[in-house]
Amino acid sequence: MLSDIRSVHFAGICGTAMASAAAAMQERGFLVTGSDANVYPPMSTFLAERKVEVTSGYAEPNLAHKPDLVVIGNALSRGNPEVEAVLDRKLRYCSLPELLKEFFIRGKRSLVVSGTHGKTTTTSLLTWVFESAGLNPSYLIGGIPSNLGAGARFTDSEWFIIEGDEYDTAFFDKRSKFVHYLPEVAIINNLELDHADIFPDIASVQKSFSHFIRLVPRNGLLLANGDEPNLAPLLDTTHCRVKRFGLGENNAVRATNIQFGATATTFELPSCKFQINLVGELNVRNALAVVGAAKHCGLSNKQIQAGFDTFKGVKRRMEVRGVAGGVTIVDDFGHHPTAIRETLKALRIRHPGQKLWAVFEPRTQSTRRNVFQNDFPTAFAEADSVIIAEVAFANVLKPEERLDTTKLAADLKASGKPAHFLPDVDTIVHHLGQHAQGGDVICVFTNGGFGNIHSRLLDRLGKR
Repeated sequence: MLSDIRSVHFAGICGTAMASAAAAMQERGFLVTGSDANVYPPMSTFLAERKVEVTSGYAEPNLAHKPDLVVIGNALSRGNPEVEAVLDRKLRYCSLPELLKEFFIRGKRSLVVSGTHGKTTTTSLLTWVFESAGLNPSYLIGGIPSNLGAGARFTDSEWFIIEGDEYDTAFFDKRSKFVHYLPEVAIINNLELDHADIFPDIASVQKSFSHFIRLVPRNGLLLANGDEPNLAPLLDTTHCRVKRFGLGENNAVRATNIQFGATATTFELPSCKFQINLVGELNVRNALAVVGAAKHCGLSNKQIQAGFDTFKGVKRRMEVRGVAGGVTIVDDFGHHPTAIRETLKALRIRHPGQKLWAVFEPRTQSTRRNVFQNDFPTAFAEADSVIIAEVAFANVLKPEERLDTTKLAADLKASGKPAHFLPDVDTIVHHLGQHAQGGDVICVFTNGGFGNIHSRLLDRLGKR
């Protein structure tokens, strides 16, 4: 069925994963075209350098050449002119996860990293361990590992390491993306309610992960966080080997004698002592998942530690964007109460004795809603002062559905935490320019650009 495909059109080509897959398909000899409503660097440059033809804007004429296959991006829905044309003309179409499955993963040894938190860091660390061991893996990661410089690469290696997102696949396929990835090793780092736009409750999240677990072959491995109560009911399976990792006594891959430092963390397993150049308990758990997966695949403790020694982290994960006026600006993708809490705990270890500011933009489908209204006050426990920005795209949500940012600031104040609701970037930058002092640390939590706040803060603080 796939052998007659010669031309492929990517609708929504400028997403990182879509662009990487499009370029790889062109390298394999397919005629590739693409379109997107937002054609701008860095992905427009990436595609231009690889001579992939891209059209700005969605339009029915973009399909006039009748491509053999149309890959429809996750952000597209009914009403999009290219989606409507595909359906009208009965053109062959698929999602990006389906394309990856059939053209890039099938026949390879697939290592899929899933979980509510830590996917990007864990996938990046696992990929780097394999890369530093000379195994040249293919990979697809929802972030940019500093060692690798790109979020995706497709090689001839037998290994494919991929971040397995539980978000839905496409408008026509509401299953989680990770069900397409043919896992030989399935890592589940944790399981909590997130993506409130598609998961109404924790039971629906568990159901999706149970579908993922069913796909692990009998010669594969399910590597799961044994300390996660929401995951425990899913691990009573006999169709494949199950190994638990974590800090509790019942874990097969268990970290003991953990020593937290400002720039590195050490922990012990029965077979070896490991050190990672990352801070916080969250990264110990990430590293344990990597150790379990790598050892299953035949890597030695020495090879794993060599990867740990040279790992440089991931952009937008506790990434220091700069220091100005003695104030350190940190960028973090955290957008779930648990992720924010654990990141602040890690930053407290990294910056002992320094004032820690948390600036939070509610931007995801979950954080823009009031799903976590009662969870956020405790999530900021480690911060010395908190600034809450206005809910992004607030006008598309009903007032009764939205996160109440004023109430959140009030609840934080009631708990004794200095907190302010400052709606926009201008106000936040002005406030911090007046009140942040040398030696302070400001961590900005957002999964978007947030009005270029990091650079603006550095500029403002540098001029004082």
